[in-house]
This record gives sequence, structure tokens and C-alpha cells, in this order.
Amino acid sequence: MDRPALHDALAHRDTVLRAFIDAHGRLSSIPTKLSKRLVVLDHVSQEFEIGRRYTEPEVNAVMHRFHPDHAALRRYLVENGFLERRDGEYWRAGGTTDV
Repeated sequence: MDRPALHDALAHRDTVLRAFIDAHGRLSSIPTKLSKRLVVLDHVSQEFEIGRRYTEPEVNAVMHRFHPDHAALRRYLVENGFLERRDGEYWRAGGTTDV
């Protein structure tokens, strides 16, 4: 299966976010379809400042604001290149930015 490009997945950004983010900004569920998951992960990654390093408890606190399964959400962010991890620290490594 070909991996969708983030740019292509974001073509349906607003529709996907309306479907998966509730009025309080929480995820109703983590999408199983990769293209939709990338849109959600990009949205979540915006909570992390570029250039700042985070401890795992700090990352978990951010993830928990979105979804109770913060471990799965954190893992998806790392696996899909939105966050990087080394020596117990995380930092933003991908996703879109406002210019």
C-alpha cells in the first residue's frame, strides 16, 4: 500500500477535523485510515513548539488533552515523523507550520 503524502491528506483537512475533533477540541476517536490519521496528527503536532524539547510526561499531558490513550497518540506522532524521540526527550520534527 502506498503511503499518502501529508500534503495530499490535508486536501480534506477541514472535513476530517470536523469528523474527529469535538466542540471541546478532543478527539472522538483516532482515525484508522492513514490519510485521515495524518490530518489529525498534524493538528495535534501544532501543540508542540518548534525547537523546544519536551519530557515524556509533558508530551503525555498534551496528548491527554486530546485523547485518553495518550500512549497510542504519542506513538503515532513518532512513527509518522511528527515528533522525534531520543534519550527520553521529544521534539517536533514534522507537520505543517503557519508562516
